[in-house]
Amino acid sequence: MGILGTGVGAARYRTDGILFPIDVFTPEEIAAYRAAFDRFEQAEGRDRPQERNRARHHDQEFAWRLATDPRLLDVMRQLIGPDLVILGTDFFCKYGDPSADKFVAWHQDTTYWGLEPPVAHTAWIAIDDSTIENGCMRAIPGSNHGGLVTHGESERAGNILSVNQEIPDELVDSSGAVDVVLRAGQISIHDGHIFHSSNANRSTSRRCGMTVRFVTPDVRMVTERSELRPVLVAGSGEGTSLPLADPPFALSA
Repeated sequence: MGILGTGVGAARYRTDGILFPIDVFTPEEIAAYRAAFDRFEQAEGRDRPQERNRARHHDQEFAWRLATDPRLLDVMRQLIGPDLVILGTDFFCKYGDPSADKFVAWHQDTTYWGLEPPVAHTAWIAIDDSTIENGCMRAIPGSNHGGLVTHGESERAGNILSVNQEIPDELVDSSGAVDVVLRAGQISIHDGHIFHSSNANRSTSRRCGMTVRFVTPDVRMVTERSELRPVLVAGSGEGTSLPLADPPFALSA
């Protein structure tokens, strides 16, 4: 039956464009992954550029294990089908600071990944607890059905998106927004078209998560992005035009 049980979760995902919380990793498992991330962070430095957090599943085995855990892949198969390609991964950390002004503006993921069709799905794996106080993701259920919208530039200082992109205020009805609160070890899945954002972390705790971007083999990359190195992790990938890289480590049974 799979980790989601009956088809209710998949139906809700198609309607809302987001599904959470989903229990995947045990407290003991995520504690071990958190310790591995802490060692990685100590070795590379807390203030490294975001570019150095991308695609680390290609050189950090603990990141590969997180991204390809059989339970996570089971969830994704139930939601988007049997053939799965990891397009990319990122570690996102917000560090607690009562005076913090860094935030993520309302945006859609697939506006800038160069995909055709622009269809992708993101799993957020909570390495730390992700709470309202430490700036958890916010999303507007159902906003995935309106297609991609034109993004402008944020006029508010502190937006940490790569090119300062933001959906214009007049296109955002945040009255139905939900806070994607997760315990460490839980995950959320969101559609690449959904409007989502996050507030600053004004708590005293770190909020760290790993995103895993999934596509199906029928998606094409029409714009080359060096940080996107697709890897087939489930199914055959037959007929794909994606420039598939070899798996950096063996898949778990």
